[in-house]
Amino acid sequence: MATRTSARARTAARLDKADLLDLYRVMLLSRRIDDKEVQLKRQNKIFFQISGAGHEAVLAAAAKVFRPGYDWSYLYYRDRAYCLGMGMTATEMLLSSVGAADDPNSGGRQMPSHWGHRSLNIVSTSSPTGTQFLQAVGAAEAWLRYSNSTLPDGDRPVHGDEVVLVTTGDGTTSEGEFWESLNTACNLKLPMVYLVEDNEYAISVPVEVNTAGGSVSKLLTGFPGLFIQEVDGCDPLASYDVLQKAVDYARQRKGPALVHAHVIRPYSHSLSDDEVNYKPPGERDEEASRDPIVTFPKYLIVQGIATEAEIERIKQEVEDEVEVATATALASPQPAAETVHRYVYSPDVDPTSEQFDTEDDPKFSGEPTTMVDLLNICMKDEMARDPRILVFGEDVADVSRDQYLGQVKGKGGVFKVTHGLQKAFGSNRVYNSPLAEANIIGRAIGLATRGLKPVVEIQFFDYIWPAYMQLRNELATLRWRSNNAWPAPVVVRVTYGGYLKGGGPYHSQTGAAIFTGVPGLRVVCPATALDANGLLRTAIRSEDPVLFLEHKHLYRQTYNKAPNPGPNFMIPFGKAKVVREGTDLTVVTYGATVQRSLVAAKALEEEHGRSIEVIDLRTLSPVDWETVYASVRKTGRVVVVYEDSISWGYGAEIAARIADEAFAWLDAPVRRVAATDTFVAYAPEIEDVTIPQTEGIKAAVEALLRF
Repeated sequence: MATRTSARARTAARLDKADLLDLYRVMLLSRRIDDKEVQLKRQNKIFFQISGAGHEAVLAAAAKVFRPGYDWSYLYYRDRAYCLGMGMTATEMLLSSVGAADDPNSGGRQMPSHWGHRSLNIVSTSSPTGTQFLQAVGAAEAWLRYSNSTLPDGDRPVHGDEVVLVTTGDGTTSEGEFWESLNTACNLKLPMVYLVEDNEYAISVPVEVNTAGGSVSKLLTGFPGLFIQEVDGCDPLASYDVLQKAVDYARQRKGPALVHAHVIRPYSHSLSDDEVNYKPPGERDEEASRDPIVTFPKYLIVQGIATEAEIERIKQEVEDEVEVATATALASPQPAAETVHRYVYSPDVDPTSEQFDTEDDPKFSGEPTTMVDLLNICMKDEMARDPRILVFGEDVADVSRDQYLGQVKGKGGVFKVTHGLQKAFGSNRVYNSPLAEANIIGRAIGLATRGLKPVVEIQFFDYIWPAYMQLRNELATLRWRSNNAWPAPVVVRVTYGGYLKGGGPYHSQTGAAIFTGVPGLRVVCPATALDANGLLRTAIRSEDPVLFLEHKHLYRQTYNKAPNPGPNFMIPFGKAKVVREGTDLTVVTYGATVQRSLVAAKALEEEHGRSIEVIDLRTLSPVDWETVYASVRKTGRVVVVYEDSISWGYGAEIAARIADEAFAWLDAPVRRVAATDTFVAYAPEIEDVTIPQTEGIKAAVEALLRF
């Protein structure tokens, strides 16, 4: 006890009295805002409450160590005291509580305690636990990429010694992304500080159930270069001392640090939970004895740092501040109903606009070449144009060991789409990731929030699913849920589809509808080399997240070759292409079924003299509905052809919209041709009957023409 007391005294001596009193003020203000929210929730004036009670001491200390608007913060919902210490106000927090239009966290779009503040570099927090880790890695990695870039110093938004804080509860350290993030943070020696706020419960599940041995910090000792500190997080002075050491370690670029802070949770997990159901009275009493809101002011008085009158004055000032903030928030207007549509996509850069339409003026050069080559050429052109572009993923580099560059041919992706990019632009801009799809997307989001332009690759669509959380809940929502404060214009290239002979169920998957149903995400699917080049360039130059689907079967086909159209060739999103004019029936399709539809249409013309129009959608979200409807008005009959399973697939939405918007012009039902509701088998004979073939398309068109 004497050692701890003397340590506290030494730490207290390093802080001014004003700092020590401010620590108490921030802690108390955090608790009183929690209390006010609980009251407002019970009065049905707000709709959700989750508290930071018991975590205030370590968080107030952290706010003394990190620099607002200089360092970067990826937080979780209990971090109220940290936000207050960094400069967020009680009024701003209560504006969030009531869902006000002026809420700086999200404009009323997210629940309270989902922190975000542009000027403080607090990046928008989401509800899924653990998704913040990999994004924080990306934000820290931005320092590395900028430091080694060719950008002029004035165009590098880094200070050189900034640190990224990422916080978590103990329960969330069970998430795989926590471990993935530590792997990369240690591998790249990134300037990060992990703060684990261990209150020993994940809602009702105790720490020993969540964590082997009951201590996450003890499990982490094998990570090279990870500076680990453990502290009583209810002691603000001990917390300050330990956090200062951790931040200094990261600021000096020695690598990441982790502070394991033992805190309490005197309130239930949220107002939807009642801890009495699983915490016995003795345990709750023990927690109460450690409550920093009670113990720290007593310490200040006993040590002669503050008088009782000074403590009482702080209490009254806090009460007054909370009351004024509450009145302001309750009187603040809610967001207007029509604003819900704002910021799903960039309000400033519209990839569907004429600005991105240079399709009619290509500057062709060279011989016709494949989709692989024109994708590669596009990336080379764009990387030369914009030094902010980074390319990474599994196997995308030529080599990972730089000393072998020049000695070997180089990998450059499983399908060679990125071949030569590392040799041309260096290992700082083109590099391999761990074999971890969430790692790729999460890091890309963090890099994008700091102004870089990641163009990343998921090797196979079949293995995109570990990244789906980052894609759906994080990347696609970030601009909207932060009310346009945090864009993340990431391009995600991914190979997909069958027709390879022998692909089987895990190298033949499609599933566009799973992603086109996600607002905020653009989905592109070119069928030709020329379209791939122009659409990828638009994707890279846009400011929205883009999922760029590259069909493996189309990579090296001879029928879809084209010459290089030049470095400014772009095709806008939402511009379909009528690849064959016709008058008797419309086929709406995309990807690998475009060519099969064209072959079927040609056969029908030769055999029966029927005129079939074929539309290649090219982008699946947005869709060029006007071109589709115009064709339907002309032909009166429609077949939708797509490679995904027929039930619940992408073509179902196309068919439904045609029936809804163009019913008056239809002379027959809308017919779909698609894959069976099974998986794609390895045996070629079974694959052939699983996914759409020319004969099946032809038969469906013939049947509809007879209707």
